[in-house]
Amino acid sequence: MIHYNSLLAEHTTPTFASWTAHGLGAVVALLLVLLTGARLSRRRRADGEEKSAPVQVPRWVYLGGIPGACTVILAAVTVNGSLSLSGTIAMMLVGQIVFGLVSDHFGLFDSPKRRIVPMDGLVALCVLAGSALIIFGGS
Repeated sequence: MIHYNSLLAEHTTPTFASWTAHGLGAVVALLLVLLTGARLSRRRRADGEEKSAPVQVPRWVYLGGIPGACTVILAAVTVNGSLSLSGTIAMMLVGQIVFGLVSDHFGLFDSPKRRIVPMDGLVALCVLAGSALIIFGGS
């Protein structure tokens, strides 16, 4: 996906490439939701089952596409820039590790809270050092 977004960004802009990819994904997701909902309602009518009350979903679950859109935009910009693909992936990995540590520490997204131990920081530093070698070692 990153490769095709980069190709599209070469001929347009990284923002347009990201919006195109996510717009197409949104259309496909909407079609899947509509098809799945139609199948479920037909199955309920066939079983004689009454319509159940809607389930309360936390509002934060609807924000899932925003980090993905930002990731695609940043990847398209960095892959086409001086950072290159390997540096982009290395920095994404560092970002995921740091966000995972923060999420565990504060219990974000209803996850169980977990105290950050020194080994977690050492792991993050090792990955960051490896990322720096990938990014700066080639020049």
